[in-house]
Amino acid sequence: MQRRMISKLALIASAGLLALATVAHADVLDNIKKAGKVRIAVAMGTPEYSFVDENLKPTGSDVETAQLIAKDLGVQLELVEITNAARVPSVQTGKADMVVSALGITDERKKAIDYSVPYATLALVVAAPPSIEIKGYSDLVGKRVGVTRATTNDQDISANAKGANIVRFEDDATLITSVVSGQVDILSSQSAVINGINKKLGDHPLQVKFTQKETVLGIGIPKGETALKGWLDQWVKTNFDNKVLRDIYRKYHNAELPDDLTSR
Repeated sequence: MQRRMISKLALIASAGLLALATVAHADVLDNIKKAGKVRIAVAMGTPEYSFVDENLKPTGSDVETAQLIAKDLGVQLELVEITNAARVPSVQTGKADMVVSALGITDERKKAIDYSVPYATLALVVAAPPSIEIKGYSDLVGKRVGVTRATTNDQDISANAKGANIVRFEDDATLITSVVSGQVDILSSQSAVINGINKKLGDHPLQVKFTQKETVLGIGIPKGETALKGWLDQWVKTNFDNKVLRDIYRKYHNAELPDDLTSR
């Protein structure tokens, strides 16, 4: 009798722990719909992707993408403004439901978060004044190279330009200011940031020295959120096929997205 009672109590305890585990693993998509709002993290200050316009309103291709996601979910949008380095942690810690912020899809980041299928692209480049001769990574040895911390550019330069003196900035806005003010002459960033810097430099623009690579961007979400990933994957494919995402990208970047993007 005592053994049966202990066994029954063990089953009850086990069921209770299972219930707690189920509650602990939140269904983010369900929570979004219940809350009536979606929290989307965006690192502001990235030209063409996410920045503040002359009326001090957030804009850019990523901001417009975030607005469209909220609209199609039928909820309000809460933009969570972060730094580039906080993009992955923002969804890991639950500060945001997802991140739409020029976030390249990499194997390293896949260990920490999940992604939607690709929705946009980003070209990584090295730029400097015309007077500085740079043809490849080897020419960066011994030179100060500005990058934004925790970006794909940071990872790429760290891996391929071992002898470079890498100067890391917390966000793209600070990197831009450092270049315009003459703190660094050489930088590794994405083409839209270079365009933003050249607008400020006027008659003395930077020159793109070489393209490091083109990376595809995904919408970052917490690990294991299968319902949210399924919704986002279908949303991206639908809005890519109906050209809405293509039009948004063209509007801000004056360039076309590749036809096979969502299958990459």
